[in-house]
Amino acid sequence: MSMIRDLRAAVRPSLRKGGRSAYQYENTRTDDSGTAVVDCAVYRDGQRVKAQMTPAEALRQVRSSEGHEFVWIGLHEPTEREFSGIATEYGLHPLAVEDAVHAHQRPKLERYDDSVFTVFKTIHYVEHAELTATSEVVETGEVMCFTGRDYIITVRHGGQGSLRALRHRLQDDAELLAKGPSVVLHAIADQTVDGYLAVADAVQDDIDEVEIEVFSNTAGNGRRGGDAGRIYQLKREVLEFKRAVSPLLRPMQLVSERPMQVIDPEIQKYFRDVADHLTRVNEQVLGFDDLLNSILQANLAQATVAQNEDMRKITSWAAIFAVPTMIAGIYGMNFDYMPELHWKYGYPTVMAVTASICVAIYRGFKRNGWL
Repeated sequence: MSMIRDLRAAVRPSLRKGGRSAYQYENTRTDDSGTAVVDCAVYRDGQRVKAQMTPAEALRQVRSSEGHEFVWIGLHEPTEREFSGIATEYGLHPLAVEDAVHAHQRPKLERYDDSVFTVFKTIHYVEHAELTATSEVVETGEVMCFTGRDYIITVRHGGQGSLRALRHRLQDDAELLAKGPSVVLHAIADQTVDGYLAVADAVQDDIDEVEIEVFSNTAGNGRRGGDAGRIYQLKREVLEFKRAVSPLLRPMQLVSERPMQVIDPEIQKYFRDVADHLTRVNEQVLGFDDLLNSILQANLAQATVAQNEDMRKITSWAAIFAVPTMIAGIYGMNFDYMPELHWKYGYPTVMAVTASICVAIYRGFKRNGWL
């Protein structure tokens, strides 16, 4: 199997069903890492070393070995105290450590002396039966990676974006994993961007639903146009999506084009595939933003047209009712000498004239589309 198929297959969900995995993960509790360490493993020639180790023990084994070994540590929302021991042991830069602990960072790539620090925003589509003005459409998390020559440390924030399944799939391909930490970094980047593609398709369905509602003759609520609150909420969620995708473009281009000590040259070229997919998603998200702007403007225009139509109807009926009001006002004056006041056929004549004028005005407004 070619390298590109291996790399792509590593980040695809397995089609096998049933049965428990041969790999069992337990939280590693150590004095310097607390319970934030989800998994810590040493890989020798792509094979996981079965022995349980602390992060410090894993690093000592890797650096005392003459073979191709590296350590992969996974953490979930570590505190500063829990992460300080690992940061000191692995010589991580204090600024990157601060970002990893406090989270809520912009997607980026930073190069330090012998390591690379990357931040990925993970996106999860929130299923909903109906889109409302308060619906949460996308949920974000973060995955941060410290990549060195013989280690990769992943720090995850948020309830989604787990890397456990990814670790399983990589461990199933020892030949690929033997190429070192850069394979793991590529797999994380590819999985993150593939998640963007899936979310983009789901958001497209929501936008299509809103667009159909706005441009249909009658919305579900019985009036023309759509709910501006729903459109605005969807626009806010797309903006959140955009904040995760757009800043990552430049880092992916850098990692795919510029030589880096910690990135295997053979793996580096496959980051171009990730960058291409990311560019495609970014174009989709920018298109969503423009389309929602157009939909919102169309909705406001339709609301204005509907208000004008209502005003025309009100004006038309007011004009019709003005005729009997005027005639009744004339004959309601208290003059003793009015020519038709004591006429035998005056009342039916006035009623007939009033009705005729009202019918004529009504037909005129109807013909002109005001009623």
